[in-house]
Amino acid sequence: MPNRPFALAALTVLELTPPEMVSCAAEAGYSHVGLRLIPATPNEPQHDMVGDTPLVRETLRRLADTGMQVWDIEILRLKPETRIADFLAVLETGACLGASNVLVAGNDPEAARLADNFGRLCDLAAPLGLAINIEPMPWTDVRNLQDAAALLAAAKRDNAGVLIDAIHFDRGHCRLDDIATLPPGSLRYAQLCDAPAAQPRDLDELLRQARTERLPPGEGGLKLVELLRALPPNLPLSIEVPQEVLARSVGAVERARHLKAATERLLREGLGA
Repeated sequence: MPNRPFALAALTVLELTPPEMVSCAAEAGYSHVGLRLIPATPNEPQHDMVGDTPLVRETLRRLADTGMQVWDIEILRLKPETRIADFLAVLETGACLGASNVLVAGNDPEAARLADNFGRLCDLAAPLGLAINIEPMPWTDVRNLQDAAALLAAAKRDNAGVLIDAIHFDRGHCRLDDIATLPPGSLRYAQLCDAPAAQPRDLDELLRQARTERLPPGEGGLKLVELLRALPPNLPLSIEVPQEVLARSVGAVERARHLKAATERLLREGLGA
């Protein structure tokens, strides 16, 4: 699998600081790392990772020392009150770190305003060499691939993309045929994980599984092989598998190694890759 980059997603090892994530990804054998520059929720750890800060400088040092590369930064939320210009410092920091992709969530029920803000964010990111990727999540206002396709059609930006996450693809009742409705080239990478086959019964369980307890690829009930076959060949994979309970007793590097091995096994046995 030399042609398929593997990135260690920030949510997988969220107990670490961004510099520690870089070192963890390198030690576990990944080619790339994803970094969360701003927290996704108020309960997450907050690190001073925007601008020329000591933590950013340490992250840059570890990237240079290990040869690791940053795949994406996250997560920007487009809300009704969002001012796109406020994201410039985050984007500039991501570009400084060498990222090529930005992960975005759509949290605005007004479709026209969301599309306008998404397009303006793409414009802000383009000179920095960054692609803006909307991640459909069933509890947001971009619930599935159909919503994502409509957003990209309205925005009409060359650096707009869609990030497919295996658990959200399943929980959002997406179909494999939906992938073909996306603009050519809009899939720049995917997030891989596994989960129980049974759909969560309520929003609390949906969020709990997605944010804190997923399963290694190939060790749950999601139809990952079918999904991977429907995606472009050798699409880069970001391994996003939060395991809060296991993290209490198993270190980040050991977990990351197991997840990479599980992913390689899935690709080898399921795709012959």
